[in-house]
Amino acid sequence: MNAVITGASKGIGKAIAARLAKEGFNVAICSRNKATLEAAGAEIQQQNPQVQVITMPVDMGNRQQVLDFAARVNGSFPAVDILVNNAGLFVPGALHEEPEGLLENLMALNLYSAYHLTRQLLPPMIARRKGHIFNLCSTASYKAYPNGGAYGITKFALLGLSKNLREELKPHNVKVTAISPGPTWTDSWAGFEAPEDRMMPAEDIANVVWSAYTLAAQTVVEEIVLRPMLGDIG
Repeated sequence: MNAVITGASKGIGKAIAARLAKEGFNVAICSRNKATLEAAGAEIQQQNPQVQVITMPVDMGNRQQVLDFAARVNGSFPAVDILVNNAGLFVPGALHEEPEGLLENLMALNLYSAYHLTRQLLPPMIARRKGHIFNLCSTASYKAYPNGGAYGITKFALLGLSKNLREELKPHNVKVTAISPGPTWTDSWAGFEAPEDRMMPAEDIANVVWSAYTLAAQTVVEEIVLRPMLGDIG
């Protein structure tokens, strides 16, 4: 069994990769920072020496690097059972105050990366009539909020991509799930001071991925929204 998780050197991506490796999956992970990526890969490998852990530094906002990563995956795995499009960046700000080019940069990283990687890894899934794609959206995919700016636009778009994929892949028996977490303890919230019970642990998102994957073959969870017990922050 093989899984691909983008943006997996820390936070939600790392938690998902660790959980899948624990369950016996070979994992291919990527992120921009080579040092943190290799450290994450070594930690995951140590937790389960029986699985293969592939690491590759990738700027997911760069189309060619995304395609190179896909080629590496296709050359290493005969097929991918789970694809988790997790790579993304949160930059707060109002649309009229954002720096020029921010929308284009966030679209490339938060949306186009999932589009291009999915297209490259889909053919074996379709041929086998088996596979599960998870797109890490956000509560911002459902509800606009002040200072959501370009980030909010990209997350609405990623949910739209997920919905389209779901409809297109029904006849091919490939599952698609959009997971939309609210505030989660990740580097996106670095420097934010909040009581521990106001943020969700990344491991909870990993557990949800595993639960959705292990359902019966004829069952698919299309969308999952998670929030802290006391609701959104801010």
